[in-house]
Amino acid sequence: MSDVIAADLMTRITAKQAKAGVIGLGYVGLPLAMTLVAGGYPVLGFDIDPPKIQALHRGDSYIEAVTPDTLSAALEAQKFEATCDLTRLSECDVIAICVPTPLTAHREPDLRFVEATTRDIARSLRPGQLIVLESTTWPGTTDTVLRPILEESGLKSGRDFFLGFSPEREDPGNRAYATAAIPKVVSGDGAAAQALVAAFYAPAVARVVPVSTNATAEAVKITENIFRAVNIALVNELKVVYDAMGIDIWEVIEAAKTKPFGYMPFYPGPGLGGHCIPIDPFYLTWKSREYELPTRFIELAGEINAAMPRHVVGRLAEALDRQLGKALSRSRVLILGMAYKKNVPDLRESPSLKLMELLEERGAKVIYHDPHIPEIPATREYGAFKGRASAPLTAELLAGVDVVLIATDHDGVDYPLVAGAALVVDTRNVMARAGFSGAHIVKA
Repeated sequence: MSDVIAADLMTRITAKQAKAGVIGLGYVGLPLAMTLVAGGYPVLGFDIDPPKIQALHRGDSYIEAVTPDTLSAALEAQKFEATCDLTRLSECDVIAICVPTPLTAHREPDLRFVEATTRDIARSLRPGQLIVLESTTWPGTTDTVLRPILEESGLKSGRDFFLGFSPEREDPGNRAYATAAIPKVVSGDGAAAQALVAAFYAPAVARVVPVSTNATAEAVKITENIFRAVNIALVNELKVVYDAMGIDIWEVIEAAKTKPFGYMPFYPGPGLGGHCIPIDPFYLTWKSREYELPTRFIELAGEINAAMPRHVVGRLAEALDRQLGKALSRSRVLILGMAYKKNVPDLRESPSLKLMELLEERGAKVIYHDPHIPEIPATREYGAFKGRASAPLTAELLAGVDVVLIATDHDGVDYPLVAGAALVVDTRNVMARAGFSGAHIVKA
């Protein structure tokens, strides 16, 4: 019977008659939904946030990677619909789960959203459905967390329904690699599930990369993010060391990357941000404790990266004292950029929030400017900043602050205007790239 069910679903997938469901219409889910529409599937998107659903019905995209024209075309062709009604999950032949996997306050995996979503699916699970987790998590989650919840329905994975994992690989703000252009790692709970997952994604992406098990695919995504976290920590540590030696880390990197082999450039900054790099590595450190194995590189990298905001604040206080003869506690600071990376309206885990907290703890008056974040939304760790608005970047604003701290190097900023500030502390080397230098521009 399982062979018949799998064959029927495969036929529906290859004929583009399978309806795809995408749960979580954020930075991962909405671009995936549009990519699946472009691949020929009808898509039903799910989210628990009514304002998002209302915006999508109007054709208003809140994700930069999805243009209003793309969204409107999908709606007009009746290829995409969005809803908060999770009872409609039974309509979908394939369901992709794209919900957050944050850490708890104790830096342990928080699978609340994944587990709750899986229970929602289980309530309407029917034979012949394929469930694919895309959210980043520790190796083993799909098989040991999702499968038991789904099988509480009385249906069995590999017999009645099929279960797989295919990690999201989104890079917000990176226009060179849209979702469809990024190779898709795919896996399944058994050969039939793997084949179905591969067949489902194949029409929508440039290439599918099958791996042997769901745990392997989960490890692939964790490895990618650990690689970045560790190398960013390395270059952050080198920045501190070279600065003490009077050596410009940015010049070092520019020269080192001319080597055509054996070197890959990573760049320092004021800390790590985003939903992936500061968080995902700790899913593996948590899981490794089960095997009584240390993860020293990962944990050390986390310590180094977490220490960078304090290093930056220390450099800023030193620059204020040396160049302006002013204490940080009596200074007005303009943070330039609240988003965690350039050209995106994404505040998740942004080091700018930590910078603001540290500066205010030391008595500074802090304001910010960010063309992509007009107002700071509610966040778990920094609720006191909710509602603060971005100040217009004007000559009057710059004249009224003691120092500008460049935390995010957005393109849409008037850096010639910024160069006229009394003191600029640059964590991204953007002023040098724009051709500005001088004693009043300090790299941190």
